[in-house]
Amino acid sequence: METNADLAAILEMQEFDPSAYQALRETAFASQETLHRFSELLAALETSVTRAESPSSAQAVKLGLCNLAIGDPDKATSWLDRAQPGALRSFYLAQARGDQKRYADAIKEFEAAIRDGYDRLECQCRIAECFVIMEDQESAERILQECAGPGASSAYWHMVTARLHQQRGDFDAAVAEYQAALNIDPNHPQALFHLAYLLDLYGCETEAKELYVRCTALPFIFTHALMNLAVIAEDACNYAEAAGYLRRVLAVRPNHARAQLYLKDVVAGQHMFIDEQQVKAQEKRDAVLDIPVTDFELSVRSRNCLKKMNINTLGELLRTSEAELLAYKNFGETSLREIKAMLAQKGLSLGQNAEPKSLPMPSEGPPDQAGAAPGDQEMLARSVSTMELSVRSRKCLQRLGINTIGELVARTEIELLESRNFGQTSLRDIKSRLSELGLTLRGGGSADPSPAGMPGE
Repeated sequence: METNADLAAILEMQEFDPSAYQALRETAFASQETLHRFSELLAALETSVTRAESPSSAQAVKLGLCNLAIGDPDKATSWLDRAQPGALRSFYLAQARGDQKRYADAIKEFEAAIRDGYDRLECQCRIAECFVIMEDQESAERILQECAGPGASSAYWHMVTARLHQQRGDFDAAVAEYQAALNIDPNHPQALFHLAYLLDLYGCETEAKELYVRCTALPFIFTHALMNLAVIAEDACNYAEAAGYLRRVLAVRPNHARAQLYLKDVVAGQHMFIDEQQVKAQEKRDAVLDIPVTDFELSVRSRNCLKKMNINTLGELLRTSEAELLAYKNFGETSLREIKAMLAQKGLSLGQNAEPKSLPMPSEGPPDQAGAAPGDQEMLARSVSTMELSVRSRKCLQRLGINTIGELVARTEIELLESRNFGQTSLRDIKSRLSELGLTLRGGGSADPSPAGMPGE
């Protein structure tokens, strides 16, 4: 009861500032009871303010921050737009714009917050983060270098620097910067989550899960972390645990479409028969295909040629034809005979796992998108990482060698479903994200209705 009284007192405050916002989150998310009470108080406050002829700027800011706290950027934006311009209003409106994936608008608001006197370093770091998400690495790096001096003691600066390294594919540098951020602030939410996500993506599920769990202990419902924990639990057939994570999301956002969809799949999975022998056989086959080509006794020339062709595993080699090998510079008949002999000893052959020739090249895109306008072509060239897919979906796309949106829309549903651990949940995830961009898989027709986007961290 005392916590509920504190919650009511916070909501009765005339002026909201960052400390009041933090106190609100810590109190509201202390338990399911306080969260329920917060929802009731917020609904009553919104009703009261809406009935007023002209809500004050302070009331608009308060309601904007309350809705931002529960992960509803649309409502938060609606209220903050009614407030008078100012540093606090611009800073949190920028956060809401970012959660809406309107990153260019978020940058403008962060710049306005700087002009109005908000902390320059924090705003600059968040602007750099927007540029990272927009894949404008040059702008992001320029800002981070400008802030390098004071940024050395900022957890947010290290976190954004890590995200830049991660986008460039430098795993070790990214992990080091995330750790530097957590050394400064052990509970930094974005550093915890993005480090967990990176480790999860590279198969370090135990370490990733520990970090995700730490995210869920923070004073707000961390939707991304809970969704990814649900995926990990479901993969381990811990369906009750997965359902628990998803219900925590739905406790705050009852209409969260992706959480609803995942929960249905998890509940269905509890009653699904799994052929353990078939699963083990598939895992054994996959393990063989994942053997690095460096493990085989090949000449230096052959190994160097395969490395330059980005053929790193046995599975990738089996998807490559003789003609493709011979077309590569410095790859001759001697190397070809050597590789064929090595495969023959294992009962394998070049090109046996190659895709059908009728499959259009990813760069061409599906037939109905081949004549895309320049703006559409730019979208198709974007990395699939910008779609904010689930970890499972990202891993499956990596396994299939799909790096851009154009390469993704050139695939059919059947081709995706043939990948290990790629099921209907991942397919719906991808189709709904493509639908948000006005795209579909090849031959897919109309995509599923787009669910609500996941709120920001």
